[in-house]
Amino acid sequence: MQVTNTILMIRPVGFRKNEQTAVNNYFQEDLDIKNAEINKKAQAEFDAFVTQLRFKGVDVVVVDDTKEPDTPDSIFPNNWVSFHENGTVGLYPMYAENRRNERREDILDILEEKGFSIDHTIDYTSAEDEELYLEGTGSILLDRVNKKAYCALSVRADEDLFIEFCEDFEYTPVIFTANQSVEGKRLPIYHTNVMMCLAEDFSVICLDTIDDKKERKNVVKHLKEDGKEVIAITEKQMHSFAGNMLQVMGAKDKRYLVMSSAAYHSLTEKQIEAIEKTSEIIHSSLETIETCGGGSARCMMAEVFLPKTN
Repeated sequence: MQVTNTILMIRPVGFRKNEQTAVNNYFQEDLDIKNAEINKKAQAEFDAFVTQLRFKGVDVVVVDDTKEPDTPDSIFPNNWVSFHENGTVGLYPMYAENRRNERREDILDILEEKGFSIDHTIDYTSAEDEELYLEGTGSILLDRVNKKAYCALSVRADEDLFIEFCEDFEYTPVIFTANQSVEGKRLPIYHTNVMMCLAEDFSVICLDTIDDKKERKNVVKHLKEDGKEVIAITEKQMHSFAGNMLQVMGAKDKRYLVMSSAAYHSLTEKQIEAIEKTSEIIHSSLETIETCGGGSARCMMAEVFLPKTN
């Protein structure tokens, strides 16, 4: 199954611009307000977002972040953990040292208490000792039905680690490089999931970021042979987080595509029409989170595909 009804989200207590991730996340910007005010605004955006998802029947498991240790990016759990249908949990090596503290054993306990079954954990985190990183479903986009994994290589997405992941989880790797223009230079995009979204019947993707024509052709070939409509977005739309979307399931198995209001307002009528053929759109304002965190709606949601014990 490609789409889940259950989402894990972490409510922030110390959200701010993370100086350790800003070095290669070119989506992050400064806000001229105090950190306490930034966190308060982020919490308000978070709560409104969760309310919208729950209203549509999405099962959102909210876990509060802790004051200690300092984890300014804890609101983006999909980078350190992934949950799979066979009861396996993946734990991932993180580029920023202060993000490594986001990995919490008690979050797995909370899911088990809610009746989810965890049989096995595959832990890649020792790669941090060698300064190699693979940041979960930020770096890896999973086509769970066709068993393909898409990955844009960067400092936060090591090729060998990605191939190891594909071997462990039995996915076919689709590897490419995605760049963005930063002060006149083409530099790697920090996470695959800001330039690409994979849904059941379509993919929203910024093909303009894949500078290598062969690689671009290969990505499109894989998407098309699996029957996915390719909805191309521009680099400008990507900077409004139009690639950072996630398809979820609500009440009565209805499909929704979740995104921020900034992403939604950047889309053309034609793009919206293509999405709405199969998915209703849910969008929520995430302005503070996007500006300071450099991540958006998709980054905030860790999909739970674990089997239920009851």
